[in-house]
Amino acid sequence: MLQDKIIIIAGGAGLIGQEFVKAIIENNGTAVIADINKKTGNETKEKLSKEFDSLNIDYVELDVISKESLKKTIEFIDNKYGRIDALVNNVYPRNENYGRHFFDVEYKDFTENLSMHLGGYFLSSQLYAEYFKQQGYGNIINISSIYGVIAPKFEIYENTSMTMPVEYSAIKSGLIHLTKYMAKYFKGMNIRVNTISPGGIFDKQPLSFCEKYANNCSTKGMLDNSDLRGTLIYLLSDMSKYVNGQNIIVDDGFTL
Repeated sequence: MLQDKIIIIAGGAGLIGQEFVKAIIENNGTAVIADINKKTGNETKEKLSKEFDSLNIDYVELDVISKESLKKTIEFIDNKYGRIDALVNNVYPRNENYGRHFFDVEYKDFTENLSMHLGGYFLSSQLYAEYFKQQGYGNIINISSIYGVIAPKFEIYENTSMTMPVEYSAIKSGLIHLTKYMAKYFKGMNIRVNTISPGGIFDKQPLSFCEKYANNCSTKGMLDNSDLRGTLIYLLSDMSKYVNGQNIIVDDGFTL
């Protein structure tokens, strides 16, 4: 499905990012892990290269809120491979105060987290789109969330230490509309922009939370990161070449 495609996974060393890398390799593409943490990024590259016995996994250091870093990344990949077929925006930058309850969030932290996360998606999309425009084609996939689509179901967080951060809702809803804006703005440039909005991904959350979450779903409840593979490969492949400006929700019916 992705034969010989060069695909950049921003945040590729993370929980979902690693699964995306695996899916790309299994579909005969080349996956470039772009991550701010050099140690984790290189370790992920080595681990997955051995696991899949593949030479089609690379790593490049990337800070998505740095224009200089983004330009260096694009230049490195272009010089090495001669082209870039797609960018998957999967980073999750946040400051140390991220995740507080609504009344405890400081204005400075709110704006800083929006700047880092949503701003980072904007900046990376802007610079890669400039490259894609010159190249003559390109594909951008943003990772949003079900909480960019609906209001949080706060009741499922009761009696846990968890909450749904207000910054997250603002960022992810903004990202969905940013995707539509860019898809429309790039008309005639042969650049597609789409979004995937996953439901909750299981990562050792409390059992009580998982049970309440599952009560809002159709069959499974919390997803495994591998459950996003099919949608990603579809959007990266030529099978979706006329899908543009869309938000695909993968949530086992949670938003219904």
